[in-house]
Amino acid sequence: MTVTLHVCITCRAGETIPEGQPTPGARLRDAIVEAGVPSGVHLVPVECLSACSQGCSVALSAPGRWSYVYGRLSAVNAPDVVAGAAAYAAAPDGIVPWRTRPEIFRKQSLARIPPIPALPEAAE
Repeated sequence: MTVTLHVCITCRAGETIPEGQPTPGARLRDAIVEAGVPSGVHLVPVECLSACSQGCSVALSAPGRWSYVYGRLSAVNAPDVVAGAAAYAAAPDGIVPWRTRPEIFRKQSLARIPPIPALPEAAE
């Protein structure tokens, strides 16, 4: 199953960005691509994850799995984001054992969202 790694590319992380320069969020996305997006992970840039006061943020999600939002990230965290995304993709329910998570995924979690239950089929 493919999981989705959302990266907020509009995040300014509290910085004033000169015209034409990439935002810290866009630099994080580029660093993740450079580090190598893991197999089974689909990288999706998004306009905003509404975690603006928490610096650069990413979210991991997949149908039937717990979803997570992580913040206070920068491009230097890309290898850990990649490692965490790979571990999430390998976990059947999206719950990676706490001790095996990268440190940023243990200490910089902003939200943990339960799986959305499947909706019953509509009556015809």
